[in-house]
Amino acid sequence: MDKKPHFGMLLVETLAQSLDADFKRETLPDPSRLPEKVDWQRTLPFLLLHGGCLAVFWVGMNSTCILAAFFLYVIRMFAITGFYHRYFSHRTFKTSRVAQFLFAVLGNSSMQRGPLWWAATHRHHHTHSDEEEDKHSPLQQGFIWSHIGWLTSMKNFPTPYNKVSDLSRYPELVFLNRYDKTIPILYGLFMFAIGYVLEKKFPSLGVTPAQFFVWTFFVSTTFLLHGTLFINSLAHLWGKQPYQTSDDSRNNFWLSLITLGEGWHNNHHRYPHATRQGFHWWEVDITYYGLKILSLLGIIWELRPVPYAILKEGSYKNSAV
Repeated sequence: MDKKPHFGMLLVETLAQSLDADFKRETLPDPSRLPEKVDWQRTLPFLLLHGGCLAVFWVGMNSTCILAAFFLYVIRMFAITGFYHRYFSHRTFKTSRVAQFLFAVLGNSSMQRGPLWWAATHRHHHTHSDEEEDKHSPLQQGFIWSHIGWLTSMKNFPTPYNKVSDLSRYPELVFLNRYDKTIPILYGLFMFAIGYVLEKKFPSLGVTPAQFFVWTFFVSTTFLLHGTLFINSLAHLWGKQPYQTSDDSRNNFWLSLITLGEGWHNNHHRYPHATRQGFHWWEVDITYYGLKILSLLGIIWELRPVPYAILKEGSYKNSAV
């Protein structure tokens, strides 16, 4: 007797899980026991996201749309680096519950899943960096898998809430994490609506709703995704190592520009508890500058510094390239 799940049931369960990240699928075994391999159901969202970028050949280019896409790249990258990473993952500063939620929403619009999944995954990375258990080490599984392949595996889909018990006590964060497609969908609708307003109210700009949507949703989000993922892949292969760490993390100036400061990855792995990752004045860390402004405004506080002993320890002399 054929015990394979009926296609209709499989489709229903796939749709349910796409809307509810914590949905338990009857046709799927315990994800922790699944092999690390590409799963078509996890790959489909990334294919749609990248495929949507091809629509630029249909809607065309427009300077207003390109500038908006760049602006939204920077703002949302700041939400990922400053809050998904430095706040939710490492708790390097404090903020209010309202600000915590608002920046979680902004980060969630980047289609990098919910804040609890992101933080739990990143904490796991620091515990097992470049070891066999690391989900995205280029030393263990190669560049492609470390960059995006690991995201297509069902094994890495569930949120290990036990790793983020400090965050899962906030029901609003759990909601964002569980229904992690809600904000991206609303973001896309909002971008289309802005395009409609620009077309009607400012016709001289030459913007259409579809054009604005394609650039600010598909193009901006795709570049943002790969910019973030470069830290998993390239930042463990390309750059200098002023600090002797147990992994192969590296500092890279160009990656720091793309990611607003995350490129100082070897610094970060040496002391992940600091708010800043560019430890020295010449290490550009735009995210840190933004966080300093938020601290002056009273939105965040108690930014954790880099200890003097750590600053003196690092050396670029004879560091690997």
